[in-house]
Amino acid sequence: MTDTNENGGLSAVERAAIKSRAAELKAEAKRAKAADKAAADAADVLAKIAEMPDGDRELAQRLHAIVAEVAPGLSPKLYYGQPGYARDGKVVVFFRSGQVDKVRYSTLGVSPEARLDDESGVWATSYALSEPTEEAWERVVEVVRRVGGPS
Repeated sequence: MTDTNENGGLSAVERAAIKSRAAELKAEAKRAKAADKAAADAADVLAKIAEMPDGDRELAQRLHAIVAEVAPGLSPKLYYGQPGYARDGKVVVFFRSGQVDKVRYSTLGVSPEARLDDESGVWATSYALSEPTEEAWERVVEVVRRVGGPS
């Protein structure tokens, strides 16, 4: 096989190499866009937490730190305007500010994608957060650990 075809154009090998390089560049651009989006999503979550009222802000900050520590595979992402954490693009655990929602307490919730199913047929999908004790925070850690595990 020659480097060029009879008409002075590219050979099949050269065309294949160009197609391969184009695919590489497209994949690199896609990865960069995904990384940019992930960074923007994380910044949005941190900004939302920062603007929460006192009390709820501290709860959300602590939950954010717990997720980062025990479930680093989850990605921060706003979920109905409040902090959420996603696996494969789908939110599996989230925080709802009670003060923002104008309800009695804040909530730690899990979505159906969390797959916390219990063989008994009954399991919690949300937990009230109102001045949790250290023992309560340990329960939160366990929930996040279960949610953050492999799907």
